[in-house]
Amino acid sequence: MLNRLSKYIKKSHIKKKTTIKDIANVLNISTAAVSKALHDDSRISEKTKQAVKQVAKNLNYQPNHLASALRKGKSKLVGVIVPRTNSNFFSSVIQNIEEVLNKEGYSIIMTQSNESYKKECNNIDTLLFTQVDGIIASMANETIKLDYYEKIKSKGIPLILFDRGENDLNVDYIGINDYNSSQMIVEHLVEQGCQRIAHIGGYRHTRIFNNRIKGYIDALKKYELPLDNELLIECNLTLEDGRKKMEQLLNLKNRPDAVYAASDNAALGALQLLQENNLKVPEDMALVGFGNEPFTALVTPSISSIEQHSAEIGKQAAKRFLEYSELPVVKQSLNKIIMDAELVIRDSSNIKK
Repeated sequence: MLNRLSKYIKKSHIKKKTTIKDIANVLNISTAAVSKALHDDSRISEKTKQAVKQVAKNLNYQPNHLASALRKGKSKLVGVIVPRTNSNFFSSVIQNIEEVLNKEGYSIIMTQSNESYKKECNNIDTLLFTQVDGIIASMANETIKLDYYEKIKSKGIPLILFDRGENDLNVDYIGINDYNSSQMIVEHLVEQGCQRIAHIGGYRHTRIFNNRIKGYIDALKKYELPLDNELLIECNLTLEDGRKKMEQLLNLKNRPDAVYAASDNAALGALQLLQENNLKVPEDMALVGFGNEPFTALVTPSISSIEQHSAEIGKQAAKRFLEYSELPVVKQSLNKIIMDAELVIRDSSNIKK
């Protein structure tokens, strides 16, 4: 056996991966016996089990869990697609999805689209090729066509959307009430005495940003404030976008006295630009963001923002997948979980202290 083991150890420097067949050849037993020994099958003697495990260790054998799972009909893998990971909201959602799924024996494969439709499509193809048991996703800003998401559904794979998702897909969705969130923000700014409120929003083709824009417009009507198209701006809501759009607003003849940005990154960019122009926040211009990123409480002045309950969104998304995983055939329908958001008021909009 030692000679055979030495031979296979030498070969291991050339071979990419040790297989069960290699272990079987060293011990001169069947591959079935090796497999049973590695799984502590009671029909295999303790002496053989110890020999198999020792040879496996010497040959640096790594079991192919994916192949084993696929033979059983499940990969025990769930794909997660997010627009970006450098956001506390998305990283918190991912963390909570993983915590719930890990307890049930699932692992996640995390991908990010970087707001690109093309990259999102590539991510979906990769996850489908990996034969994941389900996909939990938040759409990219560029995504308008839903063909790749329809592709997931056509394969009978559970699809759960969170934060950004489209009703046309008729799949489960978990998020907050974006329309009401905008109304809360405008109401708060009106209570602070603001009369000319601008909105740096996302693109209307994305449902959540469209709902935020609708909430903003309807709130202006409710408080009989003018709707000025110059004050409603669409963008990707990055920090740089916040700077550029804030500069655009400052160049207006009739400047706004408050700005509601549909992301905290855009709000931070807007704040930087205001400070560089020696404008006081909130005295010269009030500011509210969206997402309650940790930095909003740390900058000066601290930024008012909407808490999106990311941890609960992640948990609920994972639980919805687990419910589908118990079904013999996946027949999805539009099940919505819409949570009430919370406005966290900080210094940037607290004029009447």
